[in-house]
Amino acid sequence: MGFEEAGFDIAWTNENDYASASMYEYGMTSWRRSRGDAVHPASISSRCDVRGLGAGTILEQAFGGDIPPFFGIIGGPPCTDFSIGGHGRGSDGEYGKLLAVFAKLIGQIRPGFFLMENVSGLWRIQRHRQFLLSAIDSLRVNYLVDMNILNALEYGVPQDRERLFIVGFDRNLLGGQAITDSQNGQWRFAWSEPRYPGAKQLPWPQMVEFGSPVERPPRIPLELTVYPSLTGPPKPGDLPNGDEVFNAYSRRFWQVQEGDNSRKSFKRLHRYRYSPTAWYGNNEVHLHPWEPRRLTVREALRIQSAPDSYVLPSAPSLTAKFKLICNAVPCLLAKAIAESIRDYSSRVDSGVSAAVRETNEPIFRSG
Repeated sequence: MGFEEAGFDIAWTNENDYASASMYEYGMTSWRRSRGDAVHPASISSRCDVRGLGAGTILEQAFGGDIPPFFGIIGGPPCTDFSIGGHGRGSDGEYGKLLAVFAKLIGQIRPGFFLMENVSGLWRIQRHRQFLLSAIDSLRVNYLVDMNILNALEYGVPQDRERLFIVGFDRNLLGGQAITDSQNGQWRFAWSEPRYPGAKQLPWPQMVEFGSPVERPPRIPLELTVYPSLTGPPKPGDLPNGDEVFNAYSRRFWQVQEGDNSRKSFKRLHRYRYSPTAWYGNNEVHLHPWEPRRLTVREALRIQSAPDSYVLPSAPSLTAKFKLICNAVPCLLAKAIAESIRDYSSRVDSGVSAAVRETNEPIFRSG
């Protein structure tokens, strides 16, 4: 979604999980139609295991015999095995191995640029970092590569969500631009500047008793709090997916203080704070600040900065829906990165700039 908003076209997609693929198609199609594009419904090009897809097959499915001179690959290999709070199997995990598969396919397909996204633990945990560097080293022959850990909160998303982004541009396409953008001999990508740098250092309010009146802090940007996501207009309950919620009963729904997210389960949001990372599992969706329940699907989508026109179908389970939501890159952050890649592409040599204009910047998506 972020890349489409930045002007890119999606030429090919891959998703092996049936529920995620179906929800992607439904949600993206509803969003495109809200923007006046009823001609191009979203579809997953391939639902095969990516390990069974060769570079030639992917290029043929995406472009036929007319491969454009400039295109990109974006994707997020599964992150569970690298997550600090996950299983921690790293490169030995069945999902962790797919990062190397993704990097290998980039090297074989040879796009003009690539963008890879994963959890920050892939860099911060030493043994995972070594695996990442070994996978990326094979690409450095043909690509200049830069990495950055960005927090969605600093880009206007009401959520403390750090993610690692790895971007690479074909050395042959950059030409003299590579020298211009080098610092101490190392190429640096022009990452989009955050709108709220250092946002976590603002004077955020403390916990209060559940059900107590709460005053809005004067120095906190309202858009960085969950309050607009949970109130509207329009009210989330009046929208599609607005009444989809886990209805499990527990006394703790009335007992946990507003803003108490100190424990692993039953984290309650504060209306005038940002959300902790939307990473839900085993039906552990965050608690609503002033109502004795968990968040709905629509509320969680809003906290990921997804527009209300992005609608999920009714059939999939709530577990599948929340899994899709918490695996996503927040839309505002994705758009900022996509715009920085678009702008950087237009700065490189004239041959690439012309190719971008002629092909309308097709990209793959795998994740």
